[in-house]
Amino acid sequence: MPHPRFSREEIARGGQEIYEKTIRPQVETTENIGKIISINIETGEYEIGDDLVATSLKLQAKQPNAALWGERIGFKAV
Repeated sequence: MPHPRFSREEIARGGQEIYEKTIRPQVETTENIGKIISINIETGEYEIGDDLVATSLKLQAKQPNAALWGERIGFKAV
């Protein structure tokens, strides 16, 4: 389902930028490699877990209309 405020490209670009610039150095550790990270592109808040749906739902519980982007830590694709 499309997001009402952001295109898919904007969400992907924003998520990748936040991940690379601020989050990656903190989370790309041995214990997190292969886990899923979901990022709220508006706030920079994130959740790490084993399941994309679970991490996304945790963020959406805090901000229901959040624009979320997900990635598998240490990989280029989920």
